[in-house]
Amino acid sequence: MLKRTQRQEAQVFHLPGRDFLLLVGPDNSDAKNVALGVAVFPPGSAPPGHIHPAEEEVIYIVSGSGELVTPEGTAHLEPGTAVHIPPGLHHATVSHGPEPLELVSVFSPPVVPGSYEKPQP
Repeated sequence: MLKRTQRQEAQVFHLPGRDFLLLVGPDNSDAKNVALGVAVFPPGSAPPGHIHPAEEEVIYIVSGSGELVTPEGTAHLEPGTAVHIPPGLHHATVSHGPEPLELVSVFSPPVVPGSYEKPQP
């Protein structure tokens, strides 16, 4: 069955240094092997980073600028850039500003947002 979700209908997770809007995943659709959301990092945000032990992630930068920092190197993030993050790789996202860094994020298998770090109140 087709499932349509508008951004304003997304479940919002307030995670360290960003908000994650879950648009499609097993909890809100028939998706079994993928989750898709939008992450918004305010200007100057630089949370410490995290690891997804079993999930690979692909991000696509919609707006803003920043960096994705890993032990393997740093990727400059700007609109139109896509980056693959393999399972088990520690990664941290830095938003340079002056506008928020906004990215589309796809996980396979689906991840429970915030399961890999403690959400902020």
